[in-house]
Amino acid sequence: MAVGKMKKMRPYSPGQGRLLIHKYYWPLTGVLIVAVVGIIAYLSMSTHDHISGGRFVGFVGPGKCKQCHRKQYDSWQKTRMANSFDVLKPGVKAEEKRMAGLDPVKDYTGEETCLSCHTTGYGLAGGFVSIEKTPEMAGVTCESCHGYGGTYVNSVMDPKKPMFSTAAARESGLVYPPREKVCRSCHNERSPFFGMHYKFDYEERVKLGTHQHFQLKYEHGK
Repeated sequence: MAVGKMKKMRPYSPGQGRLLIHKYYWPLTGVLIVAVVGIIAYLSMSTHDHISGGRFVGFVGPGKCKQCHRKQYDSWQKTRMANSFDVLKPGVKAEEKRMAGLDPVKDYTGEETCLSCHTTGYGLAGGFVSIEKTPEMAGVTCESCHGYGGTYVNSVMDPKKPMFSTAAARESGLVYPPREKVCRSCHNERSPFFGMHYKFDYEERVKLGTHQHFQLKYEHGK
C-alpha cells in the first residue's frame, strides 16, 4: 500500500527548492534594507558634526593656541564653555537637571551622547578620550569654535612666520570669526535642556559665554 502511494506522488523537480528560496528572498531583503537605513539614521542623529568640514587632520589642544594667544586663553578658562565638562558631574546643576528629566546624582562624564558637546573632538584624532587621559580636551575649547587645529596650526599659522593672512588660514580650515551656526551645532533640540525652560539667545550668550577679544600683536588682514 505504501509503495503504491509512493508511485502516485509527484516527482521531485530541482526547481522547487529555488522557488521556495525566491518566495522569501524579497521580503527578507526588504527587512534588511529597513534595518540598515534605521541604523544609519540613528548614528547620524547621535553624532556631532564639526564645523571644520571634511578636511580633518586632527586636534592640537588649547595648549597650542595659548602659545600665541595667552590673554584669550586666560579669559577663556573662566568661561562656561571652558568648564562645561563639570556640568556632567554628579550634583552639579542639580535643579536644571531635574527640570530636564535627568538624574541629578548620576555621573554623566562617560555618556557618549553628552561628550560630543561637553568636550572637544570626542571620538576623533587628538580629541577627548577621558578626563584621565586627555584632561586638556575637556570642555568646549578653542577648536570647538575655530576648527580643527591640525589643518592650520604650524602650517599657515606658523609662530616662526607670524605675518600670515587670515584668508589663508581660513582656506586651511580656520573658522574665524565663529558664527551662530557653530553654537547651534550643540545648542539645539538634541540637548536635554532645550525646550520650554531653555531658549538659546545667540546675541546674549555670545557676550556671556565667550572669551574676551584682545588686540593682536600682528595684523593678519581679513
